[in-house]
Amino acid sequence: MRTRAAWSSRPPPGRPFPCDPRVTSERRFGWWWPRRRLWPTRDGWWCLGAALGLGFAAINTGNNLLYLLVSMLLGLIIVSGVLSEQSIRRVRVEPVLPDELFAGQLALFGARVANRKRWRASYSITVEGLGGSHRAYLAKLEPGAERLITWQETPRARGRWRLASSKVATRFPFGLFVKTAQLAPNREVVVYPAIGPISTDRRRELDEAGGAPAPRRGRGHGLHNLREYRFGDNPRLIHWRSSAKSATLMVRELEADSALDTRLVLEGTGHRDRERLERGLAEAASLAVHLLHDGAAVALVGPDVQVPLGSGRAQRTRILTALALYEPAASPPPTRAEGPPSDSRLREIRVALD
Repeated sequence: MRTRAAWSSRPPPGRPFPCDPRVTSERRFGWWWPRRRLWPTRDGWWCLGAALGLGFAAINTGNNLLYLLVSMLLGLIIVSGVLSEQSIRRVRVEPVLPDELFAGQLALFGARVANRKRWRASYSITVEGLGGSHRAYLAKLEPGAERLITWQETPRARGRWRLASSKVATRFPFGLFVKTAQLAPNREVVVYPAIGPISTDRRRELDEAGGAPAPRRGRGHGLHNLREYRFGDNPRLIHWRSSAKSATLMVRELEADSALDTRLVLEGTGHRDRERLERGLAEAASLAVHLLHDGAAVALVGPDVQVPLGSGRAQRTRILTALALYEPAASPPPTRAEGPPSDSRLREIRVALD
């Protein structure tokens, strides 16, 4: 008869006991028997064929020398499997991706290969699947050591890009078998539209748009304020006349040009011509990058796209992400007229997608 203490020590309903075979098998086999792919090399096929032939000969003849040769070959295969497993066990590959990826622009990728074992080194490691077709070979990776592998690749199109998962393979120690471990799962990154120089017509349009200086700091031409020099300020902005009067270095703070504050309007949906759509998105991305680099505040408006007015690095990321993930609708929504900007100093530039 069970006591009350025994009943109170039982786990809640639905949770197995610690001795439940489901728990022990998941913990034990998930760690001791990770998933591996094993394939013989050409020398490995010869070794297996020799072991099989000598085994039939030993059974038919009963020759102890043949049994000894068969046992030696089988022992060689077992030792090869154990050592190759120790070589790739606890080897991790961490991708190192660039901050921004643009379609059609060469980018530098990286992967950090680390040996998480404390006492044993990894030998003859081949990291495969880097970027889909790249691979790197490491002859020896010391315990706790890391190696950085880099390669170059060009994203073909904007949007979500699924990177190939990495694999670690080894032929250590005898080259009889290739053992492969699947490491990092597939990872998605966002590729921004291609950017390029601003066309002559667009530059003329940007120059012709006038506006009064805005009462805030920026990269314009008017004088906003004078202040004391700080470490890192541009020496070209030093106001020498004021510095001579105050016996302290004074620098000029420039006013932002309100003519740079722009609202980009995407016209059409781009569902008819894919190439025209990509050119329009690339033009909008180039304009946004150019204006934000000059210290402007930029907003983006279009079909199913709405990015409020903003500036800086965060606004650049928001606009480029919205353009990268834009997909034309199968049936274009009814067009609605965009009213003029609420701020008279905010100009508007339209980019056609159709």
